[in-house]
Amino acid sequence: MKTKTINQIKLILINTIPIILMISLIPFVTNDYILTVIFATIILIAFMIKYEYKDYLFFIFGFLGMIIAEYFFISTGVEIFLRNSFLGLMPLWLPVLWAYAFIVIKRSIIIIYK
Repeated sequence: MKTKTINQIKLILINTIPIILMISLIPFVTNDYILTVIFATIILIAFMIKYEYKDYLFFIFGFLGMIIAEYFFISTGVEIFLRNSFLGLMPLWLPVLWAYAFIVIKRSIIIIYK
């Protein structure tokens, strides 16, 4: 494998660390409100470490877009959540997790096409 490709893979994996951390906490933190605060803290720390131009737009788009998408999935019966602290439909932390995932996807695409 070329050095450039290996470095790209490393950078993408580094960018996914906050998401891996957030997902790993889900089974252990049963209070959705506390988990949402923890997720927000992880995201703020990640932004303090690295913030790229217009990351906030991707965050907002991911947050709102996934609320709408999850609403349609839930309303059609495709998904069912046992934890439904947000609008009685889904866990409060889920749109926050998805919002940061959009940023990681954006950064990964930039890394691949650099």
